[in-house]
Amino acid sequence: MDIFERIENNPGPLGEFASYADGEYIFPQLEGEISTRMVFKGREMIVFSLNNYLGLANHPEVRKIDAETGKAFGLAYPMGSRAMTGQTKYHQQLERELADFTQKEDALLLNFGYQGMFSLIDTLLTRNDVVVYDSESHACAIDGVKLHRGKRFVFAHNDIESFEKSLQKATKITNETGGGILVLTEGVFSMNAEQGKLKEIVALKEKYPFRLIVDDAHGLGVMGKNGIGTGEEQGVQNDIDLYFSTFTKSFAGFGAFVSGKASVIKYVKYNIRSQIFAKALPVTMVIGIQKRLELIKKNPQLRDRLWENVHKIQKGLTELGFDIGKTDTCITPVYIKADTLEATLIVKELREVHGIFTSIVVYPVIPKGLVMLRIIATAEHTDFEIEQLLLAFKSLKKESSHPPILIND
Repeated sequence: MDIFERIENNPGPLGEFASYADGEYIFPQLEGEISTRMVFKGREMIVFSLNNYLGLANHPEVRKIDAETGKAFGLAYPMGSRAMTGQTKYHQQLERELADFTQKEDALLLNFGYQGMFSLIDTLLTRNDVVVYDSESHACAIDGVKLHRGKRFVFAHNDIESFEKSLQKATKITNETGGGILVLTEGVFSMNAEQGKLKEIVALKEKYPFRLIVDDAHGLGVMGKNGIGTGEEQGVQNDIDLYFSTFTKSFAGFGAFVSGKASVIKYVKYNIRSQIFAKALPVTMVIGIQKRLELIKKNPQLRDRLWENVHKIQKGLTELGFDIGKTDTCITPVYIKADTLEATLIVKELREVHGIFTSIVVYPVIPKGLVMLRIIATAEHTDFEIEQLLLAFKSLKKESSHPPILIND
């Protein structure tokens, strides 16, 4: 069959909704400055869908440094990959600061989170190694695992018994091949909003010889007493071999980094193809991330405010009878039994009747027959805006012309 003919006949699990979902529920267009209030289809919405956790996107100091560095350096500097002509003192300084903040020996900047994770996995493994990963790992990790030429085992999400069985299989294979074991999990799982069981995973290092990578994109800056991440939250930051995170969430920027043992970071630096053969992260963003890191360290009240808002939302939704799963993070999932059409009607009502903008998640991200409304609180949301969110969900449950079937009912 012709490739294009196959594509046209099989648009994919999300593509099949494009005729009525494009621009509405998939690829919606929010306009205006990044804020708790933005415009969608000509109407102002209270937005609970942005990962701007600490409100740094439009923080005056952030806007100032971004403007100043943009004027001083432009967006092109430096030209070339860091291995050739893109190395700067600013990149090196930020790496030292990130290593210190995450309590590791060294760090390496990466251009993008998605690209960074899957290429990192490819860089670390040989065909003799075995990779063991959580079934609900982010797509970037799953795609990285697909590049692996050796054995791989997936364990049931946050199931330590399943994890240990995978370790037993992996150990048996590596005893024969002479390879090693790499374990992949997340600090915060971005869809179901649960913390990864890092403490329990780390405890098994006493029985099995493995190295651990933690993707903590949604934990950096918000989890733990000092915002170091989910490892700090669970008291195991020093036991994470490679700590990976991005600047697209609490840092309100772009790019990523990995930190860990200096010798390992040096190996990655000289072997990760996605960075060696790609243009360096613009200095404007590098210096901007330094400012964001400074603000995160100096302003714990931003984190405190965020968690106050998170707890208000989660408590309010639970009291209304909504199922928010097992969340113990800043992400609040609301699970509803509905098909895709019913789900779009629910979201439409939230927007058009109540002026509330939330993201909708359907199959294949979650099982068929379920819909998830994904609510993201930030430090910038006001008590009034949270009250409006809860009133909207109360109305949705009691008075909607398309009442959802709540899982807890």
